[in-house]
Amino acid sequence: MSRRGGGGRRPDSCSDQPAQAPAPSFQRGGGEAAGPPGRGHQGQRGGTGGGSHSGSGAAPSSSHAASTSTAQAPSSPSVSASAPSSSSVSTLVDETEQKLTLAAPAAATLPPSSSQAMRLPVRPGLGTVGRKCVVRANHFMVQLAERDIHHYDVSITPEVTSKKINRQIISQLINLYRLTHLGERMPAYDGMKSIYTAGPLPFESKEFIITLPDSDPRPSSSTRPRRERQFRVVIRLASKPDLYTLQQFLLRRHFEAPYEVIQVLDVVLRAAPSEKHTVVGRSFFSTDLGPMGQLGDGVEYWRGYFQSLRPTQMGLSLNIDVSACSFYEPILVTEFVQKYCRDLSHPLSDEVRLKVEEALKGIKVVLTHVEYNRSYKITGISSQPMSQLMFIDDNGTRMSVIQYFLEKSNIALQFTSLPAVLAGSEARPIYLPMEMTRANAYNDDTLVNREFGIQVADVLTLVDARILPAPMLKYHESGREASVNPGFGQWNMINKKMFNGGRVEVWTCVNFSTDLDPDVPFQFCQGLVDVCNSKGMVFNPRPVIPISSSNPNQIEKALVDVHNRTTQQGKQLQLLIIILPDDKGSYGRIKRVCETELGIVSQCCQPKQASKLSMQYFENVALKINVKVGGRNTVLVDAVQKRIPLVTDRPTIIFGADVTHPQRGEDSSPSIAAVVASMDWPEVTKYRGLVSAQARHEEIIQDLYKSIQDPQRGLVHGGMIRELLIAFNRSTNRKPESIIFYRDGVSEGQFSQVLLHEMNAIRLACASLEEGYAPPVTFVVVQKRHHTRLFPADHNRRDLTDRSGNILPVPPAYYAHLAAFRARYYIEDETSAGGSTGGSRSTADRNLAIRPLPVIKDNVKDVMFYC
Repeated sequence: MSRRGGGGRRPDSCSDQPAQAPAPSFQRGGGEAAGPPGRGHQGQRGGTGGGSHSGSGAAPSSSHAASTSTAQAPSSPSVSASAPSSSSVSTLVDETEQKLTLAAPAAATLPPSSSQAMRLPVRPGLGTVGRKCVVRANHFMVQLAERDIHHYDVSITPEVTSKKINRQIISQLINLYRLTHLGERMPAYDGMKSIYTAGPLPFESKEFIITLPDSDPRPSSSTRPRRERQFRVVIRLASKPDLYTLQQFLLRRHFEAPYEVIQVLDVVLRAAPSEKHTVVGRSFFSTDLGPMGQLGDGVEYWRGYFQSLRPTQMGLSLNIDVSACSFYEPILVTEFVQKYCRDLSHPLSDEVRLKVEEALKGIKVVLTHVEYNRSYKITGISSQPMSQLMFIDDNGTRMSVIQYFLEKSNIALQFTSLPAVLAGSEARPIYLPMEMTRANAYNDDTLVNREFGIQVADVLTLVDARILPAPMLKYHESGREASVNPGFGQWNMINKKMFNGGRVEVWTCVNFSTDLDPDVPFQFCQGLVDVCNSKGMVFNPRPVIPISSSNPNQIEKALVDVHNRTTQQGKQLQLLIIILPDDKGSYGRIKRVCETELGIVSQCCQPKQASKLSMQYFENVALKINVKVGGRNTVLVDAVQKRIPLVTDRPTIIFGADVTHPQRGEDSSPSIAAVVASMDWPEVTKYRGLVSAQARHEEIIQDLYKSIQDPQRGLVHGGMIRELLIAFNRSTNRKPESIIFYRDGVSEGQFSQVLLHEMNAIRLACASLEEGYAPPVTFVVVQKRHHTRLFPADHNRRDLTDRSGNILPVPPAYYAHLAAFRARYYIEDETSAGGSTGGSRSTADRNLAIRPLPVIKDNVKDVMFYC
């Protein structure tokens, strides 16, 4: 039985829903059943024994927006009164791993089976809803000629970490030996360990000695002759990627995307741009590709373009998108520091030093005082000024950094009050004084066209499309407009009232801005309360304690004081309105204290916006406050009327999941996983959020399901999926009979791994709640960060574009994204550079990556605090 369609956007609500028989709660250890189990959906049984289940079905997906997979389970067997044993759970693990291979639609001849543990479902058909149209996409179709591709491993000794130097070495090798030892082949090089040829080389393994002249731009002299470097290059045959597998995949005769072959072609197409431009990820940047611009603080931006070879339903295409990237100006580090601190004759303050360290960490700097240019990656800056820095040299002698440079390089350092730039490791740090440091014609490309037989179309691809009807939104009947049909992806609250207005009885406001007029906080709160009430909320006009202003340097003390004064009256603060300090940087601390220490739901407002007393700003803030106190701003008409297939026709829970990773230079920050889930049905508008820290750059969510063996209690189950399923049951008095799981932030190369692991975790979480509980799951991978851009093929079709001429928008749900970023605020103080003295992070610091996050208070978790 296949699952199709089934949108996951917020449907709606109604307090006076039609009466329905209450569903049973989940049965856990020793609990009695409150009623018959919810019926599942008949699926094909597999294996032996009645408890097994098999995946089945397919769901629609677009080439760049989402990939979907559905796992279907049979109807639940009779309910047991106890939770599953550890043996039954482990059995389920084995069964899930075996049966996540999804059944393909019946056909006369099936493609070869995948060697992976699962495969994505095929597209079940084409859309029929909406108006047909044609758009252009920034994809350029690619044609391939027959070639006998060979992959060779490359090793360069001594090892070089710079792709730029690697390319210079291999370029020199090709120039010297192409017509002889390379058999007139022109290899394509990836800058690291691989080269590819369009036919065999005359050898399977061969060694070359390549001499590279020094790249130092300074003229040579009698005291500093130009230096040459020798490299040993060994080329060995590794494999023979087959273009036939790619052709079969594009014809849908093979399930697995042959990424090795696609990578070969991608390397070929990137070879020439990589030599001409600065490479950042899959993008190329250069001052020749467009005007530069200054961003301040020693940073400028360059123009460039993104390029990637993509297998699509229309064939192989080259995706090209415009891009821009920030770069550090090529200046002395001392000049860079002067942009933060004018006076370099005095030591930096702690505040400036931390800002400079954060900006410089991870940046490569070049030393020009040695015989040849040498680069280092900055790992930090010293906490002491250079004049106080001492170290032990190779002879065991204790000496100062200033003395070292004077004796070894005859350099008298000038800015001795500045800290030193740190490179190397923590065990062996290197102290560097700051003042030492300083379009594509593919078809005309010989390597692309003549050697590898690749032809790239020079026109944008035409794509058939449909304009889907916007969902009708439902507001409260007492408003002048009880429903609205959004136009151009946007609408406002004029003449409308919230569908369910929340109630705020206990609230107050604290102001941390010192620039505001003393009357502004009172005027702001009065205006905000009035708008909240006018839009359908029930908002007590009187604060529980007087509105106050506090010292921005004592934020935590002020928040604790507000909390204590409220609780002394025997009341629980429902909402704290906070006018932020004038200086940035306190938002994260406020949220951490409120949400994880005091259990306060807060609404932060910028002082600049608060001072305007703007009606539009009041309305925007009111909408955020309403969902934070349990209200609903709007719902989908189709949800209220139960007209969303596979969502409103049976109790359905909708999950959203995302993982955010630390930025470059944040050595001690963990990755953060967030999962949100709908807590109402059929409206599907209220989402409860949970967060969890995990190892840096770990993409698979580790805490979806977990279990531990307790000496007294036995096997104890936990994890975010289980907690959210229980919360749904408590909120709706129903068990989900269907699960839709939206997963953000997964790259294509990780589809199989993420789906297998996380689907298994979902299944285990369900089974841990009740024996045989296995509702069907639709797993949807959402890709927001694609580079496909659509343009109207006919610019006269005004019904296809917004006012600026862009294609009409399909907005993604991003609650999990918001929750994950909120959690990062909880740890920003702990993982800041405040205690860093340089070198690489210690083992103890790196363990922060898996240290649990501060626990969000239960009353905060119950509402959409992250909005």
